[in-house]
Amino acid sequence: MAVVDGSRLRGVVATRYVLPLREGGSLPGLMEADDLGTYVVKFRGAGQGRKALVAEVVAAGLARRLGLRVPELVVVELDPELGRVEPDQEVQDLLRASAGANLGMDYLPGALGFDVTVDPLEPDTAAAVVWFDALVLNVDRSWRNPNLLRWHGAVWLIDHGAALYFHHDWSRRASAATKPYAQVADHVLLPVAASVVAADARLAPLLTPAALDEAVAAVPDEWLADEPGFASPGEVRSAYGEILGARLARRDPWVGPLEDARARL
Repeated sequence: MAVVDGSRLRGVVATRYVLPLREGGSLPGLMEADDLGTYVVKFRGAGQGRKALVAEVVAAGLARRLGLRVPELVVVELDPELGRVEPDQEVQDLLRASAGANLGMDYLPGALGFDVTVDPLEPDTAAAVVWFDALVLNVDRSWRNPNLLRWHGAVWLIDHGAALYFHHDWSRRASAATKPYAQVADHVLLPVAASVVAADARLAPLLTPAALDEAVAAVPDEWLADEPGFASPGEVRSAYGEILGARLARRDPWVGPLEDARARL
């Protein structure tokens, strides 16, 4: 197996590109690896770039701390020569642009998209997902794109590449500390959620400074290197931790509107 410096994620080496998954705008692909596993891979050379991979890793780490189910993430080492035999020119270009460390999500065979209108879900779990998405500013859990799977009778959260969007403009990151969750009215689980205030009281203590550090530490150095305005990957990690810590310390500006939106339903 590959070992990726600076990463606490397990490393694997891609052995075969199986097929593109065209549901996603960044053209993720299903790939096999040297551990005999199959992964949905998001590529560093895709339009959203490395920051989408960073958001996936940090958000998944926090979700696990909260007891929410997310598939295992791995770092997938990719040799661009794997794309040489692909007939699709777009796939060839993407694989050539993604040499090195990419992000793999454990493929859940037989999983189905979660449908809130027919699939049962505990109200406390729904409230926890709403609270979590608001914390990480995840814009992608709407009716149009729930990013929820039902697998083996449980609900699994996927696709957090659009979260932590403050990292697209670090110069304005201070404002992210108290930013309300603008997408709450469109959140697919809000209609079935229990009290978000109660969820806040239950979940916030779980995200200690050590938990934040652990989630950010899992990001490979090479996805954080050469970030404008920062001298090292360590400085970038600190910035993520500071913003998330500030959102946890000042929750009223974003938790209150969540409960107000739920009450209006």
